[in-house]
Amino acid sequence: MAGPGAEYIGTEEKLEALDVLASGYLFRYGRSDDARFKAKVWNLEREFCDYVGAKHGLAVNSGTSALLASLIGLEIGAGDEVIVPGYTFIASISSIVYAGGIPVLAEIDESLNLDPMDLERRITERTKAIMAVHMLGNPAKMDAIMEIANRRGIPVIEDAAQACGGVYRGKKLGTIGKIGAYSFNFYKTMTCGDGGMMVTDDEEVYTKGFGFHDQGHLPNRQGVEIGKRSAIGLDFRMNELTGAVALAQLRKLDAVLNHLRAIKKTFKEKISGLKGIQFREITDAEGECATVLTIILPDREEAKTLARRLDTPLLINSGWHVYRNMEQILCREFKTLDGQVIKYEKGMLPRTEDILRRSMNLTIGLRDRGIGAVYGLGPKDTTKEAESKGYEFAKIVRETIG
Repeated sequence: MAGPGAEYIGTEEKLEALDVLASGYLFRYGRSDDARFKAKVWNLEREFCDYVGAKHGLAVNSGTSALLASLIGLEIGAGDEVIVPGYTFIASISSIVYAGGIPVLAEIDESLNLDPMDLERRITERTKAIMAVHMLGNPAKMDAIMEIANRRGIPVIEDAAQACGGVYRGKKLGTIGKIGAYSFNFYKTMTCGDGGMMVTDDEEVYTKGFGFHDQGHLPNRQGVEIGKRSAIGLDFRMNELTGAVALAQLRKLDAVLNHLRAIKKTFKEKISGLKGIQFREITDAEGECATVLTIILPDREEAKTLARRLDTPLLINSGWHVYRNMEQILCREFKTLDGQVIKYEKGMLPRTEDILRRSMNLTIGLRDRGIGAVYGLGPKDTTKEAESKGYEFAKIVRETIG
């Protein structure tokens, strides 16, 4: 089980990695006059920025690290509230906790992303950031979210961990808000096993995020800086082997996504109009990553019946992607600076839970039971195979729920 990027690992990734191994130089920093230094991470950052249209890129060791560096770059700290949807991978929430902030959970709508109306209701004077998650490769409603954020003077972090390469109304996901964070995990649209990227146009945010990821150093050092560290930092650096694989994956990302979009379109056409089947609201049909096809049923019992027939989980049961399944979050409570207590408990987001109890993912390129993506297509399937699978699914639906 893996994401689309992993299925497309080939000669390009091997050659990039062998280039590093042959040099014997695996550290992300080096001197430009040292022939052994291949600068894979530095080139990845530059090419990624060119690809998405951002000024600054910071390669790190995971998507979680990218989120944490983003929060530190915004100086999120003790008592600061960050609004985040209750349907997202746990890293969105845990990164806020480790930055010292307080996660404020908000409802989703039928795009399975942050509901802009509920977002505005949850803003307080303590709200210091909004984390908009492009869940399952579908862009969040960024026009509405940015209108609210700009009007209220609140920065937006785009969690594009599951949506690298996606587009919303002509702009690459991760470049619409103040900061974008991406994951190159094994289950993502591009992969290097584990890795991530933070992008921003704000030089101050970039410098702070960079210092956090590398023991306080200023960006792109050569050697050890004595007396020039900008902050107290940690070590979330990406190494040259990881950067080499990610570089090769980035160069084929658009081709992979275009293929997923093509087979998803065919599959979706074949099952459109089935009684009782509604599709998730897609905010940009040309720009979504098309890693899954999400269906929503009107009735919970029918959803359960169909899920059993397909041996696939409903989204309410998709592990640490649903707040009610995050036991390490449910056992916590936070005190705001004015003494209020914020607790997390099952049932606190009723609309989110209702939608997820009636929803399931059909895989187009992402195969992961933990996210509820089991039945469907593989990332290298053809449009003919997509057509056949569509007929098969339609037959199952008619036999199961009428």
